[in-house]
Amino acid sequence: MHLTEQLENKLSSLPIRSGVYLMKDEKEEVIYVGKAKSLRHRVRSYFQNGADKTPKTLILVSKIVDVDYIVTNTEKEALILESNLIKQYQPRYNVSLKDDKSYPYIRFSVQEEYPRLCFTRQVEKDGALYFGPYVSAYAVREMLHILHRLFPLRHCEDSKFYHRTRPCMNSQLRRCLAPCCREVDRDEYQAIVQRVLLLLRGQDEELMAYLNREMERAAEALNYEKAAMIRDQMHAITDLLERQKIVSPTGLDQDVIGYYRQDTQVEFFVLFIRQGRMVGNQSFLLRQMTQDDEEVVSSFLMQYYREGRFIPHEVLIPLVIEDQKMIEEWLCEQKGKKVQVLHPQRAERKDLLCMANENAQITWENRRSKEERTRRTLEEMSRRLHLRTVPRAIECFDISNLSGTEAVGSMVRFENGEPVKAKYRHYRIRTIAQADDYGMMYEIIMRRLARGREEGDFPELFIVDGGKGQLQVARQAMSEQGVYDIDVIGLAKGRFHDNERTPEKVFLSGQKDPVILTKRFSTLHLLQRIRDESHRFAITYHRKLRQKKQRSSLLDSVPGIGPAKKQNLLRHFGSMKRIREAREEDLAAAPGISRIDARKIIEFFQIEE
Repeated sequence: MHLTEQLENKLSSLPIRSGVYLMKDEKEEVIYVGKAKSLRHRVRSYFQNGADKTPKTLILVSKIVDVDYIVTNTEKEALILESNLIKQYQPRYNVSLKDDKSYPYIRFSVQEEYPRLCFTRQVEKDGALYFGPYVSAYAVREMLHILHRLFPLRHCEDSKFYHRTRPCMNSQLRRCLAPCCREVDRDEYQAIVQRVLLLLRGQDEELMAYLNREMERAAEALNYEKAAMIRDQMHAITDLLERQKIVSPTGLDQDVIGYYRQDTQVEFFVLFIRQGRMVGNQSFLLRQMTQDDEEVVSSFLMQYYREGRFIPHEVLIPLVIEDQKMIEEWLCEQKGKKVQVLHPQRAERKDLLCMANENAQITWENRRSKEERTRRTLEEMSRRLHLRTVPRAIECFDISNLSGTEAVGSMVRFENGEPVKAKYRHYRIRTIAQADDYGMMYEIIMRRLARGREEGDFPELFIVDGGKGQLQVARQAMSEQGVYDIDVIGLAKGRFHDNERTPEKVFLSGQKDPVILTKRFSTLHLLQRIRDESHRFAITYHRKLRQKKQRSSLLDSVPGIGPAKKQNLLRHFGSMKRIREAREEDLAAAPGISRIDARKIIEFFQIEE
């Protein structure tokens, strides 16, 4: 290949040192980041004639105009720097995990005098114990619900706990021992904490033996109510444990990383095993992977564990990689404890890895099958609705209001049949003060089109929730904005008639009669799914604004009076009427209220009158 003089000079001056290299295209954008033991040998190998290269690699090399590099003292520094730079630049030819979400955990604040269980997505070094990760937030909340039902620990946050003057409703329901009012001995509370820890750590036999002894003591003391309560606890715990499958006799925390490759697509499947029990899994699909298997697995590990993710005692990987020891050392530093990265060859660990690899293949095949069904559905939609193209990207608009008040609009976006929540948008209606769905729809479409012209980002299809009227105002907005290459349809929900719902109607531009899609068409199912998601998104925002308005009061308008002071005033006086009638010295006697605050409140209400 022909190299520019600038690139030839860069290649000839590369040092024989470890480091990271950044390849750039003609727009000076970083398109690939890599690490090397020797920058000179590694980078120059891309441009050597006769070297075996995949078609994707040849495409990458053809786009390289310049190469920058950063020298590091060690290979491990290069490994960490590469991961950070990939996160910063997100080069198109690197392994890049799109799913960087934080996973839910159960946090147990054992460092406090009266610990509490709570849901969290952040693992911090604060002395608390964290259990997880769990893939499903629902699963975590369900687990917390069960634990609170079994063990009467406090529910309330510290801000409420330290200011309570009387027990809460949970105490009356016998789901809390009211430590906020010191109605429980600390040792008794700690005994319950230890039971919870035994359960969360998977020490089931010890917990059940302990509860059995407690039940027998209660029965011997003729305290049959307590004995019955412990018996019910044991039954509930047995049911809970039966849901969790023991897959590893080691009892360790493990992440088992399965792997399946089909051409340039790589599916990773991670099994989460905690104290020997499988608690969840997560899959990741990487597309257009040009790197060899070792580099893909190495890059996956570095990105997967780089941002506060829980690091287990063992990480089982699908193949031996060159960076294995360095990654192991890095994980040890991150966790502060010993971590092993292993490619198992026999016994139980090998079986777990085989399970993860098999699940990776099944997940890829299911994903491929689903994508194929979606492709056929979109093609059917294009054909039946006479669209100009197959709508890979679809946006749907909806309006939500109550007699024109707190009116909002929503826009949801689906790409290839799946929601892209990062591109969802809420709109607070600005120009319409009364109940006018047409005017509101016109406003949000105009605002969306204006933003799309600036960003150069439009879908192939707009859906408006409604009939001919909504479709007409959408077309008018598009005409005024000079946007003519987007298809637009109206989707009108069927109505109940003689206890039966009439079919849904799809209104098309330039066509008098609507298209009727029966339930046997996959197109209808996808349109309904998109419309229902838009409706949910709009309703949720509308309710949020209404609740916010209901919680507001005149005190929100007083300078210097924030949420905490407002709550203190309402709690101290009991009503707005009493606050209005209070003297300056009475106001200043409320917790957290200074003389200056009291004077501002008096002056504010005098102006209001």
